[in-house]
Amino acid sequence: MRNVNLVLSLPQGTVVGTSLGIEGFARHRSPGSGEYFAARAIYFDLAIRGNEPAFEYFDEGGWRDALADTKRALESCQTKRTKTALSNNAFSATPIDAYQTAFVAKTGGHVVQLEAGRKLASFKAHKCSEEMTSNDVADAAGLPRPNQRVPRCYLVLGPIDFVMLSNLTPEEYVWYSTHRPGKVFRNVIFSEIRPEPRTFVAERTYEEALEELEKDPTKKTKTVYYGSALDKIHFKHWVGFGGQEPGGLYTGDREKVSLWQWPAKVPTAWERATG
Repeated sequence: MRNVNLVLSLPQGTVVGTSLGIEGFARHRSPGSGEYFAARAIYFDLAIRGNEPAFEYFDEGGWRDALADTKRALESCQTKRTKTALSNNAFSATPIDAYQTAFVAKTGGHVVQLEAGRKLASFKAHKCSEEMTSNDVADAAGLPRPNQRVPRCYLVLGPIDFVMLSNLTPEEYVWYSTHRPGKVFRNVIFSEIRPEPRTFVAERTYEEALEELEKDPTKKTKTVYYGSALDKIHFKHWVGFGGQEPGGLYTGDREKVSLWQWPAKVPTAWERATG
């Protein structure tokens, strides 16, 4: 029996079975050299047991049979290199507990594995309103209030792609984004980034967003860029890159938040690869 993987791919939001391994799959999906193309990706290797997922997808109301589609995809990989299991809305359908390992891929298919996900916090209270201040969010989530509120810049990769400024810590943002009325996410994945250089948004837009966050105590987030910015912001601008401070990929749902941290030393070959 061939070894197979079940891979959740972002920002596309698909689940694909493959017999190529993670690095082989990344190169298979690559459009070519990072010098000429732009197609970075995040991959999560999902838990499987034989030729079926070792987890249950969220109930989606019966419009598709995600489990059966995934089983067929994994079985097909005994003779094929890849087979798509879910091509639509797979991120929100897949529980984050199914994530086994996380990888960041450059355009050319060069991958680096992040450290294993580490739980940062668990949540118990679930009552949320738009009128809450940032400190109210901390209290409701059962998190300690930070000594100082500093606007942070977040690159959100799922369930939708955008860049925003926020007065919330990463743990607070997971709670808020999975509880806020009308704009609730089932799961969320994002990275904190350093906003310099501001290549993804005009200086005026950035400054106006900062001003709005400072003036309104109930304003907790402000989107500054819509659309995928994964290819626009170099990995060296991600907080945590280089191992000097905690950072990487934050994943969370209504119950908890985890951090998949950059390795202390990024392989030189990966760092030098274009894209």
